[in-house]
Amino acid sequence: MPFPFTLPTTSSFSFSSSFICESHPSLTLNASTHRGVVKDSLKKHKRLPATSQGPNLPSILSNINSYLPYLLAIDAGLSNKAVSGEEVSVVLTSTPTIEWRPTLSDHAVPGKEIARVKVQSLEYELFFILSTVGYTHTLLARSSLHPLYVTTGVPLGTQERTTAITTATRHLLDAASVHDYLARRAEGLTTAPPCADITQSTARAMSLLALAEATLLAVLKDDPYPAVVAQDRNDNDREWMYKAPEIPKVRAHLFARLCLAAADHAAQASSLCQSSGRGASKLNEGLLRYLEDFRKTSRAKACRFFGIDAELSGQTGNALGWLRCGLQELGFESKETKKGLSLGRMKKDWSERREDKKVERGTNWGADAGKLEETRVIEMLDAKWTKINDTMLTQAIPAPGTLLATLPSGRDIHTIKPYQLPELGRESLEAMRAPPDRSDDFDDEQPSSDDERAVVATPVGAFPGTHDEYRSPSTRSYY
Repeated sequence: MPFPFTLPTTSSFSFSSSFICESHPSLTLNASTHRGVVKDSLKKHKRLPATSQGPNLPSILSNINSYLPYLLAIDAGLSNKAVSGEEVSVVLTSTPTIEWRPTLSDHAVPGKEIARVKVQSLEYELFFILSTVGYTHTLLARSSLHPLYVTTGVPLGTQERTTAITTATRHLLDAASVHDYLARRAEGLTTAPPCADITQSTARAMSLLALAEATLLAVLKDDPYPAVVAQDRNDNDREWMYKAPEIPKVRAHLFARLCLAAADHAAQASSLCQSSGRGASKLNEGLLRYLEDFRKTSRAKACRFFGIDAELSGQTGNALGWLRCGLQELGFESKETKKGLSLGRMKKDWSERREDKKVERGTNWGADAGKLEETRVIEMLDAKWTKINDTMLTQAIPAPGTLLATLPSGRDIHTIKPYQLPELGRESLEAMRAPPDRSDDFDDEQPSSDDERAVVATPVGAFPGTHDEYRSPSTRSYY
């Protein structure tokens, strides 16, 4: 369910080319070494297949957390601030030039990779690094939740399901904390950021989105209906032969207000992202569409829980009315409203099959923010309660507009904790008082495959060093 972020990549950079640390001469060398590890791990992660990227995320997070204390120490040394009780003095010798490839900005040319942006400030280097930390925490939450949506394996037990949701919630709250720190830090900046990925509004929006996703997970942990629908669609499930699904009573009114709070956070995030601007300062359509779908899904969940609360009170007509409200929020029509063949119904069924394939392959699943999953749950309850109402109770179903006007305000369950920046220990600082034993010059490094520059290979069968004597591998028919 969390948004499928793509981790950014970066170029090589030597800190000693722009900074000199008089108090700790080896600080720049250690910072360049740890940054090189981060750069390599991000590029290797980008080349991995989708099924192998999830297990690689803890390694990336560990490498970034190892690099952050050195970056923060240089940043503190520029202002002659103390690090772990020791004075660090860093002098800027030349303007640094670091390249990062953004992943949230809109594509200037559809289908072509976004061009790198040049960062000429250590502040924006820190923003890119911390944003990557937040994205990694969100992707770790996705990896924890993925087994809940797979319908080809053995269904998860109650304890395994609770553990997966708890782990994902912790990662989402960590992501919200990192983005919240960036949003607060960006308030004091006077220069314009190089791209939309690291603006103050984007950081605030990502913090609100992570908080909204964590809020919905608090509902999912005690919501039995998605598990029942997934179990019914699982071909490997055999429990139906001897046992009916257990659907315990839920605190429907409380869950509905939590869903409304998540919808409010998503609406605020969507407003911040849409106000970012156009061109290079515009965010991509996939993120904007996800935020809108997340808001609709959260409101539909709230309507479903109000329907469950009404059904528990014996008001089946009102319960069905709330389900109609949920479908209206999702943008679908009830089966009772439109009978027979429907183009919209066929399109929805096709989208469901495509989403199931994405879940099985582990590629870009959940990009609809759980919209199709919630539709399945509402339609299951709608079929069940309609049968009861048609045969036994025969209560009138109110119009969706009258029920939506009675929606209460949302209620938060989580609070964002302040992000604690890592700091170099005193022993590490003492060890860096010695002069560096080697240079950290990366100017002779070969370009990576992540760049647009292509490396011409030697023709097959040619003598080494004679590829210039062969005809150019052009695709033109005439020269």
